[in-house]
Amino acid sequence: MTKKINLFANLKSDFSSGLVVFLVALPLCLGIALASGAPLFAGIISGVVGGLVVGYLSQSHLSVSGPAAGLTAIVLTAISDLGAFDVFLMAGLIAGAIQLLLGFIKAGSISNYFPTNVIEGMLAGIGVIIFLKQIPHAFGYDPDHEGDLGFFQPDGENTFSEIFQMVNHVQPGAIVITLVSLTILIAWTKIDFLKKLKLVPAALIAVVIGILLNEFFIQTGSSLAIGAEHLVALPVPTSFEEFKAIFVAPDFSSITNSKVWIVGVTIAVVASIETLLCVEAADRMDAQKRYTDTNVELKAQGVGNIISSLLGGLPMTSVVVRTSANNNAGAKSKMSTIIHGTLLLVSVLSIPALLNKIPLATLAAILLLIGYKLANPKTIKHFWEKGKYQFVPFIATFVGVVFTDLLKGVALGIIISIIFVLKGNLKRAYNFRKEEYADGDVIHIDLAQEVSFLNKAAIKSTLMAIPENSRVIINAEDTVYIAHDILDLIREFKTTRAKDENIKVKLKGFKKAYQLENSDETVNKVSIEHYYDVMKRKTVKREIIDEKFND
Repeated sequence: MTKKINLFANLKSDFSSGLVVFLVALPLCLGIALASGAPLFAGIISGVVGGLVVGYLSQSHLSVSGPAAGLTAIVLTAISDLGAFDVFLMAGLIAGAIQLLLGFIKAGSISNYFPTNVIEGMLAGIGVIIFLKQIPHAFGYDPDHEGDLGFFQPDGENTFSEIFQMVNHVQPGAIVITLVSLTILIAWTKIDFLKKLKLVPAALIAVVIGILLNEFFIQTGSSLAIGAEHLVALPVPTSFEEFKAIFVAPDFSSITNSKVWIVGVTIAVVASIETLLCVEAADRMDAQKRYTDTNVELKAQGVGNIISSLLGGLPMTSVVVRTSANNNAGAKSKMSTIIHGTLLLVSVLSIPALLNKIPLATLAAILLLIGYKLANPKTIKHFWEKGKYQFVPFIATFVGVVFTDLLKGVALGIIISIIFVLKGNLKRAYNFRKEEYADGDVIHIDLAQEVSFLNKAAIKSTLMAIPENSRVIINAEDTVYIAHDILDLIREFKTTRAKDENIKVKLKGFKKAYQLENSDETVNKVSIEHYYDVMKRKTVKREIIDEKFND
């Protein structure tokens, strides 16, 4: 059940977070365009469309879209094979149309089958990548472009060898700016007086101080001065003709080219999967535990990619780095995404010369903290304590993402999760019946003996379909195994939506170790031994009984 959102309700915090995302997105848009072999402004166009168009159409409260590192290899190869950038834009247009179709046929529901431990492993892995990739930039070694998240780099180095190479190319001025920026960013979260200045984000102060410091070094002739190669490098049009040349239209005559269609389908599939993963991750980050309609998200991405291609921009996805920055900066609604897109558009048109004074070392400091928060060691400890069935898929995804890429790491984690669920157990059909709910009905949800993460989609849709002012009994008296994902889902429903919409929830048969809330209504029944030892196929039986609520 989706409520209408007032986009201006949290303008103060959303503007602040949108500004932070803008600062992070600017070098990423340029870096990804560079790595893709596309015009640099193609990355900016994609970022602007991702913020304004997708930000407005999407129902995600935290997700931020733009050019994605996961598509760089595909785009680079495609532009070379197709022979011209305008022909590639036709493939991007086709990809957007396919995503729009996928949204209408409700293909977004696949995201419900991504296990929580795999999503968390993906986030932790990306956090480590961000942190390691920013270390060279923090020390003034910038041959690897911003936005490269791959373990193996185009220049023949890898994430770790790049750090060793950095030792021979240290820029003292960059180190000074990085340390000053980190001090500002950390102080803003520790000092009470600074915490209250929410309208002025710490990232903006760090950027301003970084610019002023470097300008001081330059004016005084100091050896600490940072050269242009270590600053943001946004192209600056010097005439109206150069400005018009930024926008490239697709070559519509290439629509009959089979290679164009193959590239279009490839981009649509990869971009859609990355988007669904990121949106699921964004929902996990959301402190208010709001859910995103992933089918609407695919439609929004499709429209965004169509418009981006028509204007000469790169294909886009929802992106974890920008989404994480948005969440960490305190975003409350999708207004922050729209603001980031607006700032990106206005600034590149009006103050490109000023933006080109931003040291990459300052941006590295911002991303270092984002990476650390994503890869917090507490997360690893949390899944270790959950046992091997939670920890092994988590750590496999984590390692896979760090040493390969996002999609391969997630695929590895999901495969291991499915093996754990299916191992040595009978396959059963999934049966439940849908009925119309009326206000005041008593709704009985009886969980079967085994409830795995594969049941997540059905249980989620069941809980979301429950109307306001209802009374619900969730019964686990016959349950011997219930997945951590399902427990999280029920906990979030009980503590957030149920309270907001006057839904009375009674829990029966949940063991104390998995108790969702301190309540004398909860009966300790589910066996912790079976939680890890009994792994059978999914079955959830739901029965709706029309009777008055009786305690």
